[in-house]
Amino acid sequence: MMIHYSGRVQGVGFRYQTHRVAAGFEVAGTVRNLPDGRVELVAEGEESELAGFREAIRDSGLRGFIRNEEVAWSDARGDLRGFVITS
Repeated sequence: MMIHYSGRVQGVGFRYQTHRVAAGFEVAGTVRNLPDGRVELVAEGEESELAGFREAIRDSGLRGFIRNEEVAWSDARGDLRGFVITS
């Protein structure tokens, strides 16, 4: 699953809160700021875990900062380990 979040998602602790939420799910992936002001989340796991993770991100207090979520689903590559914040 890849999600591009837009809105007021940089400078508000979005990546750190997402990292904390990830600890409660069996997912692996990355979250990073993009130069255009969006945040990119890439995560692999079972579809039910990913759906729950996505909802938990919104419910963690971040919903008010998100204006739009662009979600793309694809097959897992299996090369992600843990959940980390990158650039």
